Order: sequence, then structure tokens, then C-alpha cells
Amino acid sequence: MRWINTRPSRGAQLALTLLPFVLLIVAYTFGSAARLAENANDKLLPGLAGFADAVDRMAFIADPRTGQYLLWSDTGASLVRLFAGLGISTITALVIGMLIGMLPYLRALLSPFVAVISMVPPLALLPILFIAMGLGEASKIALIVIGVAPTMIRDLALKALELPREQIVKAETLGGSSWQIGLRVVLPQILPRLITCLRLQLGPAWLFLIAAEAISSDSGLGYRIFLVRRYLSMDVIFPYVVWITLLAVIMNYILDRIRIAVFPWSELEKQA
Repeated sequence: MRWINTRPSRGAQLALTLLPFVLLIVAYTFGSAARLAENANDKLLPGLAGFADAVDRMAFIADPRTGQYLLWSDTGASLVRLFAGLGISTITALVIGMLIGMLPYLRALLSPFVAVISMVPPLALLPILFIAMGLGEASKIALIVIGVAPTMIRDLALKALELPREQIVKAETLGGSSWQIGLRVVLPQILPRLITCLRLQLGPAWLFLIAAEAISSDSGLGYRIFLVRRYLSMDVIFPYVVWITLLAVIMNYILDRIRIAVFPWSELEKQA
């Protein structure tokens, strides 16, 4: 029997899924206990009780200065920026990616430019964005767009190019115009890929958002993490990192469910 042909049962799969997380928690617990035994005031690896106190303080006790619940206000500020950046990126990638994949003249004009732009490190452009657009919301949203849109455009253009040429020829034979072919042949087949591409860009989008908030902001999850780091408040930093990760996982799951619900055939293609 070859390992490549063996598949775990549902129970075994669940156990294997949880195992790395359990081992990570156990390793942290032992490491924290060892450091706290040497120094009860150690801030590098706080105990689980310290995490609970920090979460309670940040999420359920209003800040005396602002009257806000900091975790939730930071989350709201970050999600507004993230959704704005991803929304603009998604619309831009869909339109430009589909056009590049369909129209040879536009492909010759834009494809090399988009390829070069996608190679520019977005974080290197952050000072330029702050100088050109100021320190407000526009520069943070623009960083997300610059960071994820070119990659999404290239991915969708390649998906459009992969469509069988026979489908285009048949649509032309039936009298379809370029506009009709784009809407009725190309668009339905690249939309599932658009959702998958968006899922793949969630991690980079969060990275660019946190970087922008860390440098210039007065709210947001990234702002809070870099604000409290000067006090070595790991009891706040770790929960914020876990919360950001959880938000990304939830968004990824929701997008995948949307893809399956709206385009069920894409799941069949994935399994095939």
C-alpha cells in the first residue's frame, strides 16, 4: 500500500487538523511557565491569565480617555480600510484582467506594464504614497490596491486566456459581439477564479494594511500593535495577532462558501 493512495477518515482528519494548534498551545504554555517561574514579571511570554485580562480590558472595558472599546473600534477602522482596498482591487482586476485576456491589442499594451508593476515591492512605495496622498485613509487604501490588484489582474488574464478557443469561435458563429462574448462566455467562467484569487490575496492585503497603520494612523489593529510594543505589552499584541488571523480565516471561509453556493460547478472542477 502506497502512502499517496491512503486517505484519513473524518475523525483522523479532524485530529490531524487540530494537532499542530494543540502542540503550539502546549509548547507556549510550557515556555511561558518556565519564564514566569524565573521571573514573575516577565513580559515576553505572559501566561494565559494575562491574556484573559488583556482581552477583557481591550474588548469589554471602555477606554477612560476616548470612551471606546478599543478592540472593536480598532477592528472597525481596519476592516473599513481593508474592504475598501479589496473592493477597488476586485473591480479593477475583473475589468482589466478580462479585457487583457480577451483583446490582443489591450494585452500588448497593458500586460507588460501590469507585469512590471506587480514586481514592485508595495511597501517600498509607502513613503511615496504618504508624500503624494497625505497621511489619511487614501494612502492606506491605495497601498492595498497597489499591493494586490496587479497580481489579481495577471491571474484573471491568464484564466481568460486559458478558456478554450472553440467557445469563442462558437459564440462568434452565433453572431455574438465582443461585448456579448465577454459578458456571456468569459465573465461567468472567470468569476469563480476571481473569488479564489481574492482569497489568496487576503494575507498580503492584511500585511499592507498593518504596515500602513503602523507608520501613520490613530486607530486600527496595526496601529494598536505598534503602539503597545514600546511597553512590551505582549499580552495585548498576541491576542491582536490571533484576532487578525481569525478575521482572515473567517473571511476566507465566507468567500469559499460564496463560491460554492453561486458557482457549484467550480467545486466539481476543483475535485476533478
